[in-house]
Amino acid sequence: MRLLLIATLAFLTATPALAAPVCAATVQPTLTTDSGLTYSAWLPKDFARHHHDVPLILFSHGFGGCAQQSRTLTQALADAGYAVLAPNHKDKGCKRYTTGMAAGLWKMMTGRGPDKSFGNDAAWNPSTEVSRHDDIENLLDFALNHAPYKSAIDPSRIALMGHSLGGYTVLGLAGGWPQWRDTRFKAVLALAPFSTPFVDKDTLGKITIPVMYMGGTKDRLIAPTTVSQSFAMTRAPKYLVMLDGAGHFAFTELNHRYQATIAAYAIGFFDRSLRAKPVPQLDRPASGQVAQVLHHP
Repeated sequence: MRLLLIATLAFLTATPALAAPVCAATVQPTLTTDSGLTYSAWLPKDFARHHHDVPLILFSHGFGGCAQQSRTLTQALADAGYAVLAPNHKDKGCKRYTTGMAAGLWKMMTGRGPDKSFGNDAAWNPSTEVSRHDDIENLLDFALNHAPYKSAIDPSRIALMGHSLGGYTVLGLAGGWPQWRDTRFKAVLALAPFSTPFVDKDTLGKITIPVMYMGGTKDRLIAPTTVSQSFAMTRAPKYLVMLDGAGHFAFTELNHRYQATIAAYAIGFFDRSLRAKPVPQLDRPASGQVAQVLHHP
């Protein structure tokens, strides 16, 4: 694991981006809640004119990332009619995401990582990274009680989305840690999630809301087999989307090759789960950049 992180760190610091973005999303300003939590927001057009009809998605970033780390995806969701709010967790590390991810990997190598080692996932429990749970809950409570969000958001249509350690966060809130479960959340999208603590504890079957897992067939940090195993242990309705040739950072601004495909499946999942819209794409066989699609209704 240490050698892999060293190699990944060297690659990232030598390469500002894996692919030049076709249309890079604009960096949103950093906002602050009344309790001092910093966050970013992506809002649909004419958001202030809406009245309790905009679905809300809360996004949790990866270790060493930040609220802005997947802004192409969060902007795509806003363009599709979703409000997206993303807190900066305590391990945030980016003004530019490449710098932050390198810092995050360095923390892992030097032992200044998450609450418990990624290599000892069996030791993880509901107290591990509970501050991330608190950040999401605090940001949701803030949004439901403060302008401009409270009058536009539909409180019956709230979902979660997270990448890597953020995937751990949102799966925990969905019920992977029953102590964390918040019934206000109606769907969860886990992008290359660090899900092995839940696999070890056999708790993914306790999640009762729709789940979509996305992973990459070349992910060397969260193995494709781990994503598939997590999907198998989760109760329906559930979805699995594996991106052909994608690595761990395909879901971030480090790699724009897969962004359109990721956004299409993310929007489709939330459209079906939160808006009850017909989304034929979710039921079609894998093609193009997608190596595998599974759906258990």
